[in-house]
Amino acid sequence: MHSPALIAHRGYAGVAPENTIAAAVAAAERDATAMVEIDVQPAACGTPVVFHDERLEGTRDGRPVTDAAGLLWETPLERLTSLSVLGSEASIPTLSALLEAVPETVGLNVELKNPGTTDLRVGDSLPADERAERRELWQPFVERVLEDCEDFGGELLFSSFCEGALAALREVADDAAAPLVWDDLEAGVEIARRYDCEAIHPPRNAIAGTALASEPYYGLPTSEPELDVVELAHDEGRAVNVWTVDSWLQFDELAAAGVDGVVADYPGLEAGAGTGLAR
Repeated sequence: MHSPALIAHRGYAGVAPENTIAAAVAAAERDATAMVEIDVQPAACGTPVVFHDERLEGTRDGRPVTDAAGLLWETPLERLTSLSVLGSEASIPTLSALLEAVPETVGLNVELKNPGTTDLRVGDSLPADERAERRELWQPFVERVLEDCEDFGGELLFSSFCEGALAALREVADDAAAPLVWDDLEAGVEIARRYDCEAIHPPRNAIAGTALASEPYYGLPTSEPELDVVELAHDEGRAVNVWTVDSWLQFDELAAAGVDGVVADYPGLEAGAGTGLAR
């Protein structure tokens, strides 16, 4: 059976402190890992750092993500790089430091998470009269990210929930890109077409014909998708990478549906695919 590429979500966040150099390097060293997915946002000085949340005081399973509080992009870089991530010895890395540490034998999926604002348009297909403004909002940060990525010799894929980020990327570069879909699959397809994206990244319950489509996930719709995004994307020459999977049963279901990549919290999920045990 077809086996999708395994994309390590935040460096396999289920087994290592997310978005840290240690997690990314460990994920890259696994033979089955095709790409490592990370999130980038700016420190107060504009330097891209690798971190997911807007604020520093979030939690994961009750454990503080860092030992600080406040908005990430209002915090000095020196302070950010001194913080402990999830109580580990790892700190918040700059994007450039992580790129230097990750071997170029693995790809990197760089999610453009936030340019430094609480005013985001997540998952929206923007009307024509708003696109330029949103592109300009993202442009300085996207250019800093591209500058840091310039010397990385591995495969790069840039993704975002925000159309403005992809518009800014396309303004200055032709790197591989993908819209991350939130609750509107049609909007994601529109954005992928508008920027001639190489891939589209829907949530795991947006894949038609799977049991996952009717399961609750992040408050997203639980009805059978009217749009078969896998068939449509493949007809248009785009890959479909699905987020976020945390069991081999889910991996097996998505593999059978023909998706190209699976963003996973745990390594080894591909081991059970194709055994017939999931059905």
